Amino acid sequence: MSATAEPAEKTSLGELALLFLRLGATAFGGPVAHIAIMEDEVVRRRRWLTEERFLDLLGATNLIPGPNSTEMAIHIGWARRRWPGLVVAGLAFIVPAMLMTGALGWAYVRYGTIPTAVWFFYGVKPVVLAVVVQAIWGLAPRAARTRPLRILAVLAATLTVVGVNELAVLLGGGLLSVAAARLPRSPPAGPDVPLHQIAPLLPVAAGAVASSAVGVSSLFLLFLKIGSVLFGSGYVLLAFLRADLVERLGWLSESQLIDAIAVGQITPGPVFTTATFIGYVLAGPNGALAATAGIFLPAFVFVALSGPLVPRLRASPTAGTFLDGVNVASLALMTVVTLQLGHAALVDLPTVALALVAAGLLLWFRPNTSWLVLGGAGAGWALHVLGLASR
Repeated sequence: MSATAEPAEKTSLGELALLFLRLGATAFGGPVAHIAIMEDEVVRRRRWLTEERFLDLLGATNLIPGPNSTEMAIHIGWARRRWPGLVVAGLAFIVPAMLMTGALGWAYVRYGTIPTAVWFFYGVKPVVLAVVVQAIWGLAPRAARTRPLRILAVLAATLTVVGVNELAVLLGGGLLSVAAARLPRSPPAGPDVPLHQIAPLLPVAAGAVASSAVGVSSLFLLFLKIGSVLFGSGYVLLAFLRADLVERLGWLSESQLIDAIAVGQITPGPVFTTATFIGYVLAGPNGALAATAGIFLPAFVFVALSGPLVPRLRASPTAGTFLDGVNVASLALMTVVTLQLGHAALVDLPTVALALVAAGLLLWFRPNTSWLVLGGAGAGWALHVLGLASR
């Protein structure tokens, strides 16, 4: 199979559902970790996508609003089975986390608290770190395959570290890549796609949200607005939720918002299922469903609109060069986030040892990442019981 050719066989909807149900139930660590696990599953193990196609889809997810890892799942579903695959892969990835956060929302409403398991994260974070590093190591040679792209990667990482907006870094990477390609010679003739077609899609206004009562329709419209305009990480989501739910509408207290974000962190799958928890707390099961539908619906729409453009972009010399720049900038963003994750994950000698063991297992035995994550959780519990965990 060449670097650019897609596999001839198609994936069954059952295979898509089983894979993304499992990932949705076991993938911890946030969007960067989720994407790393998907790369391992669909590029290395199943060979459903080539590395180049995976990078193209990753670049596309970074150019549209919404949860990146969920959009990546939806893109993979589209690539393998078009419309049915798009729906099945997206829902399968979302539903397990939605059910878990909904259950925690029920417990929170009933008992006024949520369970804590510090030892769980203590063991899982180093393993997730090893998985992400492996993915970056595998994708980097293709993404940064030329000297200009490697220079662009360093520049993108530097700008990210100093606080430049993520979207500006990605768009700047694409534009600089095109500019660099035009310096020595004009690009070869070929079917071209105007660059304005690969700019982020303009979000549709979600409408005003009534603040007089926490109704199901109000929750749906609020989270539809957030899902339509939100770029960036879960920390950006926190800023949006605080501005709307705490300051503007007064539906949640600061303490309740922190609890909601914690639930999004302690459950696997998309961090955006924080919306499920908030919806349950504010309006019960119907509120949970409305908030979940609202925040994830734009992701399906944006992928459906942008997905068919990705092959055309790659076929166009100018747009393909732009996508190369976006891809290498995306990988630089992943690298910076991984360094930040490393600071939080490697807190003492046991966590460093866990990360090294996980990296060795991935290098020599290539175990399923879900088993590695569960093994990290078990190791964290054992270290906690033995009194060897520092926190």
